[in-house]
Amino acid sequence: MWIRRFHAVADPAGRLVCFPHAGGSAPFFFPLSQELSASAGPGRPGVEVLAVQYPGRQDRLGEPAVTSIAGLAEGIATALLPWGGEPLTFFGHSMGAVVAFEVALRLRARGQDGPVRLLASGRRAPSRYRQRQDVHRRDDAGIVAELRQLAGTDSRLLGDEEILRMILPAIRADYTAVETYRSAPDAVVHCPVTVFTGDVDPQVTIDEAQAWRGHTTGAFGLRVFPGGHFYLAEDPGAVIAAIRAELAASPPVSAPAVSHPAASVPTVPALAAPAEVSPEPSQAASSRTSAR
Repeated sequence: MWIRRFHAVADPAGRLVCFPHAGGSAPFFFPLSQELSASAGPGRPGVEVLAVQYPGRQDRLGEPAVTSIAGLAEGIATALLPWGGEPLTFFGHSMGAVVAFEVALRLRARGQDGPVRLLASGRRAPSRYRQRQDVHRRDDAGIVAELRQLAGTDSRLLGDEEILRMILPAIRADYTAVETYRSAPDAVVHCPVTVFTGDVDPQVTIDEAQAWRGHTTGAFGLRVFPGGHFYLAEDPGAVIAAIRAELAASPPVSAPAVSHPAASVPTVPALAAPAEVSPEPSQAASSRTSAR
């Protein structure tokens, strides 16, 4: 099963489909699901989060990990069929951002409704590549060294050889998928795209984040947060507030699905500052296992 629903919401105000980073898993989004599923007050239902679980990890450990973005996108697009016709917002972090992008393209190619909004977090635009993309070719020690450098993995996991033996195959597969990924330069989605990024993320420059503008026919926005590649775990409250704002700009679940919502959805201002809220406790740090 590709989709996890941690908190079911009756008549939700919206549905957010979350795509993990390389080496990540669906529980990374458990705190987000917990926050968004809660009612915002009388007559204001919560948002239901659908978290994607890639093969080769946790309860899918017995399945072979997928080594291509295309393979992941095909499986996820099929798994989302039960929600066909409902307005979905996609949120993908790092590798998950390009997986979400490719799922949106495939849904459109199949004649189905794609997402009403795409939130691309911690990832340069699909058409932007970097020369040094060799982590998936390294030995196990080389991959672990990369994880330590990016500070995206709990140090306790990296020091446990038994756990490493279990998680490294999936991490290597994910790095293979994202480092060999190539998008058509003119590939576009037909919904608004908002990019979330950390201001000191070594994986994404502001220019690379801005380049997502060329991959949508809809509105484009950029939200810059303090922090590195895992800025969303450093100050989850601010990120949750920003996601709430994005969801509020998207059609509600009860609204009919539309093919080109960009005309009726306001643009998120470039470099818009997220709303200031008190940070909430996060379980994300214990769930993240990579940084792409």
